[in-house]
Amino acid sequence: MARLLYSVTMSLDGFIAGPGGDMSWLTPYLGPNPYVDELIGEIGSLLVGNRTFRGDDPYKDTPGEGQAFGGGWSGPQVVLTHRVPATPWPGVTFVSDFAEAVRQARAAAGDKYVNVLGADVARQCLAAGVLDEVLTCIAPVLLGDGVRLFAQPGGRTVGLERIHLSGVPLASLLRYRVLPAG
Repeated sequence: MARLLYSVTMSLDGFIAGPGGDMSWLTPYLGPNPYVDELIGEIGSLLVGNRTFRGDDPYKDTPGEGQAFGGGWSGPQVVLTHRVPATPWPGVTFVSDFAEAVRQARAAAGDKYVNVLGADVARQCLAAGVLDEVLTCIAPVLLGDGVRLFAQPGGRTVGLERIHLSGVPLASLLRYRVLPAG
């Protein structure tokens, strides 16, 4: 069965998007990353939040604009949204039910990863106990405000076990396995 992996680049102070969902801060850190490039080949589908899907694109004004991983990946995408559009998008399935979105993304991924994109969808995956791993690329920048990597009103502790640590010129990479709640 496909495993769910939340992959994200964040600032050193814990933000994955700037104020208002701004992603332009990320553009200078999209350079070569052999670890991520290899991982992209292990992704079978995307499970994406609606704000992430329709939001700001760090690849804006580049040849990869509007494409997953700047054009480095293509395949089925499942977008979790409260408002399913009337007009279909090629390669994109819009689903309003969380459990159904996870089911469809897993089915589409086969034995590869479902790459979770979007802080709120990742939080829902953690709450449902279906998130298997977290890969965080830490960019050498402080944003001061924006969308947090993980925010849970009232707080919540999630145990993680490190399975990879490395660095490239533009980021430090940390990969964790999500531990069962207990």
